[in-house]
Amino acid sequence: MAMIDASKLDLSEKVVAINRVSKTVKGGRIFKFAALVVVGDGNGTVGFGIGKAGEVPDAIRKGIEDAKKNLIKVSLKGTTIPHDVIGEFGAGRVLMKPAAPGTGVIAGGPVRAVIEMAGIKDIRTKSLRSNNPCNVVRATINGLADCVSAREAAEKRGKTVKEILG
Repeated sequence: MAMIDASKLDLSEKVVAINRVSKTVKGGRIFKFAALVVVGDGNGTVGFGIGKAGEVPDAIRKGIEDAKKNLIKVSLKGTTIPHDVIGEFGAGRVLMKPAAPGTGVIAGGPVRAVIEMAGIKDIRTKSLRSNNPCNVVRATINGLADCVSAREAAEKRGKTVKEILG
């Protein structure tokens, strides 16, 4: 997969989850924060990152920097995805189905953040199994990365688009 240069894109970001973690030491507890952030240009490019720091704003900033390093390009068919796909990561599984124009984004929290940042306007999704935000976001991104347009499939198989679509 080709690397996408984040400096040339107009990216917006969305914080999906902030988790407070603590470490117990001799003098008491030390609290730190982990932020899960999704970035995208609303036009088929999306990525996610995790930032950890002692303060929430620092964790979010680190998450955004990390997300800009992990961008993927999503195959779109108009305002939706080209075909049904199940994204998997760990115990997280996300079923994504294309929808007719006007349907809107039917998705839960972490999945919705990824879908909206990618610029998909019409889609139906269902989060299966795990509800851990990190795994659900990764599963969604893996599923979107697996989407292949008819043109890409035709190129890969050495056929024409009409042969692929029937």
